[in-house]
Amino acid sequence: MTDPHPRPAIELRGLRKRFQEGDTERTVLQAVDLLIDPGQFVVLLGQSGSGKSTLLHLIGGIDTPSSGSVCIGGVDLTALDERRRTLFRRDRIGFIFQFFNLIPTLSVLENVTLPSELAGLPRPALETAALDLLGQVGLAERASTMPDRLSGGQQQRVAIARALLHQPLLILADEPTGNLDEHTGDQVLRLLIALTRQQGRTLVMATHNGAIAEQADRVLRVQEGHLLEASAPSAAVPA
Repeated sequence: MTDPHPRPAIELRGLRKRFQEGDTERTVLQAVDLLIDPGQFVVLLGQSGSGKSTLLHLIGGIDTPSSGSVCIGGVDLTALDERRRTLFRRDRIGFIFQFFNLIPTLSVLENVTLPSELAGLPRPALETAALDLLGQVGLAERASTMPDRLSGGQQQRVAIARALLHQPLLILADEPTGNLDEHTGDQVLRLLIALTRQQGRTLVMATHNGAIAEQADRVLRVQEGHLLEASAPSAAVPA
């Protein structure tokens, strides 16, 4: 039976992040509270340096907050030590960055399977699932190709397949189209949204591109350390 009261995919309570810069302490995020339901596509808007990437890193357990809590699927990441936080991040979260971060000495297929293989998942099953995903991103025939033989858009498609292979609870995307031209970036974005919705994954994307927000379920703006809820464009259109 479906749980009538599922746990939030993301729950942030009183989240603060400060950085020490010489003799000065700079507050990037202050008193952030947020609930995101499973399966939602949420866009984080904000100018460069506003704290979007910092917030993603806190949600993903890459960084730890100065205070407050981060719960992913009911698991309090701030209560975990570094090793357990790393294992949780590896098993339950998929990351897609502006720079594709593919290993140049590995083939497309090997790049897709490596993180899940390091997690101990059986290679034959991984290869089958990876080839299926590569087919969905239009790269089935390039499985044995090295990354430097691919275009930027194709490399980002490989990164999407890699992030989705282990069926994570949450996908975090940090400016995933920022290194692509507008047309290619739009194609990659549509593909990413379609695949995450098809799999029922929660997707949180940081960007400075307001046009991306048109496809989101929710739009949040990071401004002067605060997280402000904005209406999704579809909800803002008069009936």
